[in-house]
Amino acid sequence: MRKIFFLLIISSISAHCFAQDTVRTRQQARRQHINDAIKQEEEGVITYKKSFAFGAKLVTDGYGIFFEKGYARSVKKSILYQLEISERKSPKEYKQSSYYTNATPFIYGKENFFYPVKLGVQQQILLGNKLNKNGIAVTANYGGGISAAFLRPYYVQVYNGNSIDYVKYNSPDSAEFLTGNIIGGPGLGKGWNEITVTPGLYGKAALRFDYGSHNEVISAIEIGVTGDYYSKKIPLMVYSPEKQFFFSGYVAIMFGKRK
Repeated sequence: MRKIFFLLIISSISAHCFAQDTVRTRQQARRQHINDAIKQEEEGVITYKKSFAFGAKLVTDGYGIFFEKGYARSVKKSILYQLEISERKSPKEYKQSSYYTNATPFIYGKENFFYPVKLGVQQQILLGNKLNKNGIAVTANYGGGISAAFLRPYYVQVYNGNSIDYVKYNSPDSAEFLTGNIIGGPGLGKGWNEITVTPGLYGKAALRFDYGSHNEVISAIEIGVTGDYYSKKIPLMVYSPEKQFFFSGYVAIMFGKRK
């Protein structure tokens, strides 16, 4: 029994030491991988071939989300493919509440919800690389692509004395849309089966600041401008001029990985 007990103790100590050596070896290999990647970048070797990222952005007239896939062409240049979905609003929108209990807030004079969906390609150029793991890499991004304006009609709830009706602008009872006894807005489910699409093009330019502690991790803030042009004017508000061209600034935060 003493021999068996002694062998069990020796085996346990050996397994513990082996586990510690394995963890230490993995940590050393990871540090070596990072150091090799930094050295290769300094020598002009492409260390990462692909990247993917997702993020959210605040625009001067709305907000959106996006997904991005990138392919390195050289140490300093990459091609980025991006899909973006957003909602944009007129600066004249003002949400107000009705005096009716539990009524949905509404925006007086709003004609349509405006959802741009964009698919484009960008050129990314490295302006300044990270000097260490706590540094910031700066890139310039520019490009463009196609944009589709999805327009969902905006309804208001109007009380006509006997019942509550949903009314939109350009409907047979459009007068009630502006002068009727409005008691609420459309909610989330109204108008989706009446969406219309207006095609267009867009262009953008931005600076991206990647502050990720490791090169294979993307943690970045992007600041830029974008311009959208559509094949016809986009009606957003009844008393506001319709526009075909939309120019705005934005700030975005994004996360992802490189391979």
